[in-house]
Amino acid sequence: MPLLNMNDLVKIAHNHDVMLPAFNTTNMEMTLAIMDAFEQNGMPGIVQIAPTNVKLTGYDFIAEVAKRAISDYTVPIALHLDHGKTLDDVRQAVNAGFTSIMIDGAALPFEENIRFSRQAVDFCHANGVPVEAELGAIKGKEDDHVSEADCKTDPDQVAEFVERTGCDLLAVSIGNVHGLEDTPKIDLDHLAKIAAVSPCPLVLHGGSGIPYETIAAMKQYNMVKINIASDLRQAFIRAVAGDYEANHNEANLAKVLMDARAAVTEVAMKTQLAINGMPYEVAA
Repeated sequence: MPLLNMNDLVKIAHNHDVMLPAFNTTNMEMTLAIMDAFEQNGMPGIVQIAPTNVKLTGYDFIAEVAKRAISDYTVPIALHLDHGKTLDDVRQAVNAGFTSIMIDGAALPFEENIRFSRQAVDFCHANGVPVEAELGAIKGKEDDHVSEADCKTDPDQVAEFVERTGCDLLAVSIGNVHGLEDTPKIDLDHLAKIAAVSPCPLVLHGGSGIPYETIAAMKQYNMVKINIASDLRQAFIRAVAGDYEANHNEANLAKVLMDARAAVTEVAMKTQLAINGMPYEVAA
């Protein structure tokens, strides 16, 4: 099975009444760990990477890893660009084979955000790639990107924004935050107002740190994609640190990275099931 177009993946999610976790990767080990989790759960999902992490390997490398590995998996998986800040990011990701793109113009005034997002949509749609755009600013820190803005999505702007940009998915601000340094204050009533007027499915950024039951409750409001990064990154880092603490002379890097991969897979499996209100059972 090839990497799936995001629009097709969303249809599968709706048909199976599940939300799609979008787990952020950084390197080959995390990419495979995330795909392992989807396969072991037997559920569709999204591997995504932001430009702040692409600088480690480049777009072509991550895309090639995913495209080569996908033949070993039976579940539907999409490869998504998270927080594309420039049109060059968008073009590079599309040309590398990404099957979904996010264009992030949330920091721009409304009209500028529309014009900027529309440029990305026109390019991506011409290449058969769907686009996620963002309306409303999300506070917090993600890698080396810090945003002090905290502005909830205005329901009165949603329909016009989606219509004029032509975006396929809309990332919204409802009290969610990036990273783990700020506390999310989710407003489900505000989400309901957005869902009532949005012509397209919705996306939640900053899923780490939000109670699973709160995320699960969002499905009734056309929430389909849940972004989660920090939880998996911490799992990777803690696994590497744990191996070092267990043996300060550890020099078997392959073992350390395999342990980190397994730790990420476990967290991703648990998270995917939990946001969909399903129990996680540890294998005997």
